[in-house]
Amino acid sequence: MHQERTFLQKINLFFKGLAMGAANKVPGVSGGTVSFVLGFYEELIYSFRKVNLKAFKLLLNGRFRSFFKYTNASFLTLIMTGSVFSYFSISLVLDYFLENYELYVWSWFFGMIIGSIYYIGKDFGDWNTKNIISLIVGASIGLGISFLTPARENDNLWFVFVCGIIGVSGMTLPGLSGSFILILLGNYVLLLVDSVNVLFNVTTSVLSGDFDVLSDPVKIRYLKIITVFTVGSAFGLVSISHVLGYVLKRWHQIVTAIIIGFITGSLGIVWPWKKAIYLTENSSFLFDKKGNKIVENYERFIPDFSNPETGLAILFVFIGVGLILIIDYYGRKKK
Repeated sequence: MHQERTFLQKINLFFKGLAMGAANKVPGVSGGTVSFVLGFYEELIYSFRKVNLKAFKLLLNGRFRSFFKYTNASFLTLIMTGSVFSYFSISLVLDYFLENYELYVWSWFFGMIIGSIYYIGKDFGDWNTKNIISLIVGASIGLGISFLTPARENDNLWFVFVCGIIGVSGMTLPGLSGSFILILLGNYVLLLVDSVNVLFNVTTSVLSGDFDVLSDPVKIRYLKIITVFTVGSAFGLVSISHVLGYVLKRWHQIVTAIIIGFITGSLGIVWPWKKAIYLTENSSFLFDKKGNKIVENYERFIPDFSNPETGLAILFVFIGVGLILIIDYYGRKKK
């Protein structure tokens, strides 16, 4: 699995990490799907599985080169650096487009997920009864998740740790959106918006010589929250990867069928034509700490095909499908 990479291959891996990080932040889109389509999913799972007792022994004994090689650290560093960097770059661009061109962004994602289903399913092989049942189970769970009602925000540190474990599932389970799971748990704004913004603000302040921010109790609270969330995410990445690595090895086709089902079910989350339903109390909106209305779920509807906007949205669906087909063509040409 380990391989020496050229400089261009390393740059390519970093960009793949960027794409996965951006996907992880968007509710309804799975970073795991991106890693599956871009061809580094199994190496990702394999590498996280190498963070084990043997790796810690190598580290404690000062055998850093052996540790680096054993854990495939160069690969993980490039992917994770790209993912983290994406939070402060690509994802900000995505936030802008989601705010201003929401329909077209969701249409593009919808098309990409349709393309991903084709991409992963085309070489599947034997669609026997067991695999078809696995596909239906995966699709049912994925679709069921899209209609669940979100909980309220909860900043208890034990719950934040659990959110880290569950939220990171989008990176390791294709079709399962970690961001959407965090919305269902009620902590998306707290963990992926407010805490990330505070971390960025504190980091830039400290780097510019302003240490007063470290005595601000509100900022310290957010720093504690994002630290616990990060530790939970790291624990989740390693533990879930160990489980996935084991089941992929033993029941590869069944697991792949469930993954294809998950991705198919996630189409319900990214359906472009939807409007937000907000939590209400005594006929008035509930608000989060920043004064934004809290989304309960989405009401999906059939688009008006006489509307030119619908035609443009459908074009973006085809663009999304086309992008995956181009990746597929490029991948086959390289072989």
